Amino acid sequence: MTDLTKEPAGPEAEAAPAAVDTPQPPAVDPRLLVREQGIAGYLNDFKRRVRGGELGSLPVVIGLVVIAVVFQLKNSSFLSADSLANIGVYTSGLGIMAVGIVFVLLLGEIDLSVGSVAGVGAAVWAVLSVTNGVNDLLAVLIAIVAGVAIGTLHGFFFAKIGVPAFVVTLAGFLGWSGLQIWMMGKEGSINTPSGSVVESLTGYYFEDKAAAYGLALVAVLAYAASLLLDSKRRKAAALPSRPLSEILLRTGVVALISFVVAYVLNEPAGARGLPLALVLFLAVLVIADFVVRRTTYGRQIFAVGGNAEAARRAGINVNKIRISVFAISGMLAAFGGLFIASLSGGATKNLGAGNTLMNVIAAAVIGGTSLFGGRGKIWSALLGMLVIQSIQQGLNLLGMASEIQYMITGAVLLAAVVIDSVSRRTQKTAGRT
Repeated sequence: MTDLTKEPAGPEAEAAPAAVDTPQPPAVDPRLLVREQGIAGYLNDFKRRVRGGELGSLPVVIGLVVIAVVFQLKNSSFLSADSLANIGVYTSGLGIMAVGIVFVLLLGEIDLSVGSVAGVGAAVWAVLSVTNGVNDLLAVLIAIVAGVAIGTLHGFFFAKIGVPAFVVTLAGFLGWSGLQIWMMGKEGSINTPSGSVVESLTGYYFEDKAAAYGLALVAVLAYAASLLLDSKRRKAAALPSRPLSEILLRTGVVALISFVVAYVLNEPAGARGLPLALVLFLAVLVIADFVVRRTTYGRQIFAVGGNAEAARRAGINVNKIRISVFAISGMLAAFGGLFIASLSGGATKNLGAGNTLMNVIAAAVIGGTSLFGGRGKIWSALLGMLVIQSIQQGLNLLGMASEIQYMITGAVLLAAVVIDSVSRRTQKTAGRT
């Protein structure tokens, strides 16, 4: 039936559908327009981030600059080729372990077993390769697989059984330390054979100058390519993208840093060249960063760390993510243990003990990874280890005792956690949880 109470449609009513069908411009977050506003936009965005507690890596970068200036003024050898090479080599093993800790911290959990897992990895390699004559490279691979198995076991108890990660990994810290001592036998140490794969991890340097300059060039080109590709994708999605001038500026800064480091490692008298350890550490960082930032798996890690229940309701297999993350931590801990064995001249029953665990966790936190989960970057491991190792290298050059190094490193760690806590509180106040 026709509703007789309705008034006949007039010209205005007939024109109404046309108005409804008119496409409206999509709403754009003003913060995404920063890149189109030039320098003024970035300054305003920087102020907004500071007010909102989004400090990122800024405190660490400032800290590194201050450390470099202070120690260079105290001892002119701090920024020498030998000193930088030592920082790169000594950073590598613990830095690789710190990458694994970053994965765990992104879940909002902790792994207290990395030191003892590193010791077990070194012990497995030493017993197989040195004592039993197994192929050296095969023994290295078995040691890394052992780390994966240990991490998977930790993840299983945490994810499937429901035992808190703190308790599981604390038990692992004690249990795997006992296994390490048992495997090393009565002597308690097995020396690294000359020319072995493990010895080369920290003992080999690329003396050809082309290696350092070539790596710097590859790093610059890869960084520029990633910026251009990201800009292209954003333009294709009709999103604000970085202007070419910004891409060139960023690439120029990376190029300057990369080629200056390459020059220092190569050119001065007595320079040994590019350390293999540094190359391997950077490779681990690049691969892990790609996994975390560019893959679905990486986004799922952040989702679980931010809110596990919400992630589960979104269809993410939370248990699978948790188990795999602890497996990654175990793998990188065992790999890092081989670097420590290389530096110390062999596997021992005490490898991975002492301040190893503290330095690894401190590196991840100092570098900017949150202890509360869901926030951080893989490159935090590099930044944090650079801070720790730079402090230790500088204090060694000044002849300071080890207890002074412990106190200073502890203070830096406390400062990093305080900054993280204050930053989170500020973000909540600003409505950016």
